[in-house]
Amino acid sequence: QVQLVESGGGLVPAGGSLRLSCAFSGRTFTTNTMGWFRQAPGKEREFVAAIRRSTGSTSYADSVNARFTISKDNAKNTVYLQMNSLKPEDTAVYYCASGSIGVLDTTASNYRYWGQGTQVTVSS
Repeated sequence: QVQLVESGGGLVPAGGSLRLSCAFSGRTFTTNTMGWFRQAPGKEREFVAAIRRSTGSTSYADSVNARFTISKDNAKNTVYLQMNSLKPEDTAVYYCASGSIGVLDTTASNYRYWGQGTQVTVSS
């Protein structure tokens, strides 16, 4: 099992920034990719970004590219999502996920482990 705990969500005005954290523990050697997804009310869960833990290779959804940055601290077993220039449409519950998959895989069902989510609300 792999345990994932997100933190860092909150309420920010449009144009603001937030940094989400995802602390992972357990049998982490069974997975190689960490991802961030988000789900807005009434919408399906969508891919945001992913990072390969061993190489640091990353991928991003077009909607967040150049505004969000995913990074990792292997010593702290933590993955981060730095979100800049936030827009009201970024409002969602953000989930951290982990899987043994390629970093370009954007399919939520291919990620095996999930955190409980953290709410991000961007006011206009």
